[in-house]
Amino acid sequence: MIGRLSLTARLTGLFSLTSAVVLLGLGSLILVAVEHHFLELDRATLQDKFHLIKEVGSRSSSMADFQARVASVLHSHKDLSVRVQSGATPVYATPGLQLPAAWLRADASDGADGIFTWEDEGVRYRGTRGVIPSPDGATHSLQVWIALDTQHHVQFMADFQRTLLFYGVLATILSAVAAWWAARSGLRPLRAMKSRAQAITVHKLDQRMSVDAVPIEMADLAATLNDMLERLQFDFQRLTEFSSDLAHELRTPISNMLTETQVELTRPRSVAQYQETLASNSEELQRLARTVSDMLYLATTEHGMALPRPEQIQVSQEIRALFDFFDALADEKKISMTTTGEGVILGDRLMVRRALNNLLSNALRYSPAHGNVTVEVDVAADATSVHVTNTGSAVDPEVLPRLFDRFYRADSARVHPESIGAGLGLPITRAIMRAHGGDALASTQGNTIRFTLRFPAQPRSIQA
Repeated sequence: MIGRLSLTARLTGLFSLTSAVVLLGLGSLILVAVEHHFLELDRATLQDKFHLIKEVGSRSSSMADFQARVASVLHSHKDLSVRVQSGATPVYATPGLQLPAAWLRADASDGADGIFTWEDEGVRYRGTRGVIPSPDGATHSLQVWIALDTQHHVQFMADFQRTLLFYGVLATILSAVAAWWAARSGLRPLRAMKSRAQAITVHKLDQRMSVDAVPIEMADLAATLNDMLERLQFDFQRLTEFSSDLAHELRTPISNMLTETQVELTRPRSVAQYQETLASNSEELQRLARTVSDMLYLATTEHGMALPRPEQIQVSQEIRALFDFFDALADEKKISMTTTGEGVILGDRLMVRRALNNLLSNALRYSPAHGNVTVEVDVAADATSVHVTNTGSAVDPEVLPRLFDRFYRADSARVHPESIGAGLGLPITRAIMRAHGGDALASTQGNTIRFTLRFPAQPRSIQA
């Protein structure tokens, strides 16, 4: 049930409970202090009257004189009662006073700090006792019991308790109202954030939470939500662009196959013509299959796929193996391929080979005849880098960051008729590098372009 309460209700209840406990403790402390104050007043009064009776006894010449003097002194003290005995014989007793039988015994112990408290017929008394010399000069002393009617204190404490209870309940209610107002006012920025979040739709992903207009405690939450919205907007934009690019890439081969098929079906054709059409459609289908396969591979790699078979790889050996594979294509275009440097990396061999294959394939495709392709392995303390450089036409530096976008192709000057790629080679290369904890970069200088694969340095335990 508590879990269903709003945060405002929880804060209000907690603050009200805290206020009630504090007020209850404060009221109890006040009552104890007042009661202790009355006890001290009663003790002082009783001791003062005892000394007064003792002084009266010292000034009396006989027992009769003592009785007369005590009666005269006590005449103006309506709340004071006295009993004086000489052994078991009463000497003086205030009319109507009934002392507890246990207190009248000589061996009875006094109450706390010499004060004895009891009730008689609904009236509370406090008393003390002592011994004074006999006024007639006898050897035995007089026992004196003094009692004080404290009913007015009891009545005051009862009225005071009711007053404290009334104001305690009233203060708790006012505290609850103040707590509700404070909690509701304090959570107003949170409700504003909720309203702002409800206004965010697929068409309004640019909305952001106001960080400066919220308390410090909520600023981190607002900043975190803004970062999340920033990532969502970026990913949604990429997804939108990807969907558009993918539709464009798939539409062209499908339209080509549909047009060719419809043309062939307009009239009877020879077997050779049908075979030619099917061969053309087969090429388009292969292109579609490659695109779909690359997209699946790219999606798997970009979503944090763990390296399937990590091992130590001699990068130079993989580069030379790829040189042997591309040797025929390089000879055809009269392109020279050279490699320098040695290095060992930790990674999946097939994934690394695919990344190197994509870069070498691009380098040979876009290098002019009699061009140069150079692969350099550079080992540093923090990383091992593989640089693939090729000559060719100049590339605008502003275009370099987009080379790794899906389906992106450079300007028409760099589109070659023999290029049959779908624009996924470089995105796959970067995804592979990020799966290895590294990155893929591009730079240009003059008529050369350089792609760099940056692998993180191996742990010392692996290097050993």
